[in-house]
Amino acid sequence: MSQTQAPSQLDLERPPDARGTLRSRLAGSGGAFAGLGVLFVVLSLTTPGFFSVNNFLNILDQVTVLAIIAVGATMVIIAGGIDLSVGSVLALSTMVLGWLSHAGGLPTWLAIFAAIAVGGLCGLINGLGVTVAKLPPFIATLAMLSVARGLANLITDGQQIVGYPDWFFRLSSSGFLGFLSVTTVVMVLAFIIGGLYLRYRPGGRSLYAIGGGKEVARLAGIKVRRIVTMTYVWTGLLAGVAGVVLATRLDSSQPSAGTALELDVIAAVVIGGASLSGGTGRMAGTIAGVLIMGILRNGLNLLGVSPFMQQIFIGVVIALAVMADILRQRNK
Repeated sequence: MSQTQAPSQLDLERPPDARGTLRSRLAGSGGAFAGLGVLFVVLSLTTPGFFSVNNFLNILDQVTVLAIIAVGATMVIIAGGIDLSVGSVLALSTMVLGWLSHAGGLPTWLAIFAAIAVGGLCGLINGLGVTVAKLPPFIATLAMLSVARGLANLITDGQQIVGYPDWFFRLSSSGFLGFLSVTTVVMVLAFIIGGLYLRYRPGGRSLYAIGGGKEVARLAGIKVRRIVTMTYVWTGLLAGVAGVVLATRLDSSQPSAGTALELDVIAAVVIGGASLSGGTGRMAGTIAGVLIMGILRNGLNLLGVSPFMQQIFIGVVIALAVMADILRQRNK
């Protein structure tokens, strides 16, 4: 009788075969890049003002918040989990930043670190809820969604906090290296670090094994509980970073920030080729998914489409992305 062999720790530490073709390295995300290309061409031909350097830079600035969170969400989904709380954690972090720097009297730079730490704490609670309390990820993060949003409103009784130092606002409004804002550079660094971690670090490779089967991964010597918990922590930290980035863009902190953002994040990751059942996904695909979401919203705005109609379009995109994921699993 044949027996399934668990992957060894050496297999997980060995980097992917460098001889693999581009197609194999981008497996599961090729469709996303093809869709991105088609969307780009169609909007370039039909939308006045779309095909310009200034508009492309504007798209990059607009997707920074979504992209930074999507880096962490990619890892969570690869590991077979899901995080519905990222939008609310973002809101809580940005409100902590505003309250500490205004009412609390802390220097803004110190309030930034505190806000990011609050995001990490929320991620830790999510991770422990999944690994220690054995709650389904959907339930654990859904509870955090409600708690974090409530705390975000409680801090200032639902009022926004307005006005930050000029240097803080310039992080997202001034060009770095002549054309990129500091917040855009942060987004790029997040993708680079996330991609390198998934491809070359044992912990990143372990996420695929965990998503493929937690018990098999445990038998292979992988510390499943610790790695899954830390994955949620990193996602929370990135949500905190995204909250700071959003505050720089708006020059304010708003308790309603990030409402329904988790849907866009999940859509971007799934569009990029990640599977909601775990074990599949690449950071390159997530980049394509994020750009599809950003370009789609930008194009609809330039075409003068109503925000309510835009919600319908995005909803259809999310449904199609999940359907594509289901079809991929069936084909396997």
